[in-house]
Amino acid sequence: MTSTTQEVARSGDSPLKPEHLGRVIFITAAAAMGGFLFGYDSSVINGAVEAIRDKYHIGPATLAQVIAIALIGCAIGAAVAGRIADRIGRIRCMQIAAVVFIVSAVGSALPFALWELALWRIIGGFAIGMASVIGPAYIAEVSPSAYRGRLASFQQAGIVLGIAVSQLVNYAILRGADGEQRGKILGLEAWQLMLGIMVVPALVYGLLSFAIPESPRYLIAVGREDEARGVLAEVEGGEGRLTERIAEIKNAMRREDKASFRDLLGGRAGFLPIVWIGIGLSAFQQLVGINVAFYYSSTLWQSVGIDPSSSFFYSFTTSIVNIVGTVIAILLVDRVGRRPLALVGSTGMAVALACEAWAFSAKHGATLPNTQGTVALVAAHVFVLFFALSWGVVVWVFLGEMFPNKIRAAALGVAASAQWIANWAITASFPSLASWNLSGTYVIYTGFAVVSIPFVLKFVKETKGKSLEEMG
Repeated sequence: MTSTTQEVARSGDSPLKPEHLGRVIFITAAAAMGGFLFGYDSSVINGAVEAIRDKYHIGPATLAQVIAIALIGCAIGAAVAGRIADRIGRIRCMQIAAVVFIVSAVGSALPFALWELALWRIIGGFAIGMASVIGPAYIAEVSPSAYRGRLASFQQAGIVLGIAVSQLVNYAILRGADGEQRGKILGLEAWQLMLGIMVVPALVYGLLSFAIPESPRYLIAVGREDEARGVLAEVEGGEGRLTERIAEIKNAMRREDKASFRDLLGGRAGFLPIVWIGIGLSAFQQLVGINVAFYYSSTLWQSVGIDPSSSFFYSFTTSIVNIVGTVIAILLVDRVGRRPLALVGSTGMAVALACEAWAFSAKHGATLPNTQGTVALVAAHVFVLFFALSWGVVVWVFLGEMFPNKIRAAALGVAASAQWIANWAITASFPSLASWNLSGTYVIYTGFAVVSIPFVLKFVKETKGKSLEEMG
């Protein structure tokens, strides 16, 4: 799924200002609802972990697989989304993802057995994987280049808002069920209602997809040039430049072939170097352990002596910090650039994770000493803050920008799949690793944060201020 944006004015000129920025923001926010679904689904399960363990009488390993199995569906959905969207359009792809997610949310809330819950989570994951690819690429295609970094950041903003809202909804449901995840409310156990309410954001996502235009690049690709002209006028303005912009897009497309997996191969390392860089960015974003904070935070804090109600509260405060960090990134990504934010974030995450590792080394049984407990809580929030103001945003921006036009569809799909696979590896391994050595687990995450610094310095190039056609 390839992309285009308004051409950046050449050196020394000011970038063209869109005439309808409000409309562009609405379009971007609607597409970023896919990110909201990703965040909501990622975090809502946090409120159901202990109830699922109790209801089905399962151990840590089986529990981890049920929690993480949705990520397998995400990886598959991400891998195929680009090709589907190139065939039927970005908007139709969003609508399919919304319908699939609605069905999976209902199924997840009403499972007859553990295997059925796992199946519905895989199906829901497929929809989220599709949305995770469609969102960044579509946003890049409709965003004027002068604003593209900030608008691309809406994807991560949607994710963190989804996380925060899910925690708030979970907390409200838990209160309504007298603090019991298996308490009854509206005829269901609390955890079932938590999963079932995911229908609401999926429905909103589907409805919003009817209110936004198709990508101008897709419209040109299928010969609907008049419609593409209308969309470009809507999102970029500049009536006098529309013919030039359409010609610019056509010229870029003539230099392209339909992306395929074969196009990504080259060199002694299998994939082309730029593809490996995209895979590396995606992997590091997850290998620092960020989703442990959103899948397992309630269980983690309860394991070190914090009561369930407070553990849900700390999960919510972490999600608020996540939002604050994302806002900072949105404000800075087009001013400071992508690489500097990534480097600052890696450094901050490494320090915070090291502090968590030290604090958890004092764990005895199910408690932490007061000093270490305070350090662990503060460091957890600092870790999320530095992730949110850096890797949480810039990876999505990089993936929408960094690949040459010819391979962007296939490369973005592979990189997004790598992200989901790394997410699955962390999510599935955490319960067992934590049972083995919680402090040692955080040492591993610290190591990944440290290694990400030389990776960025050596391999990652700045994409700030470049048009997508210039990447190709």
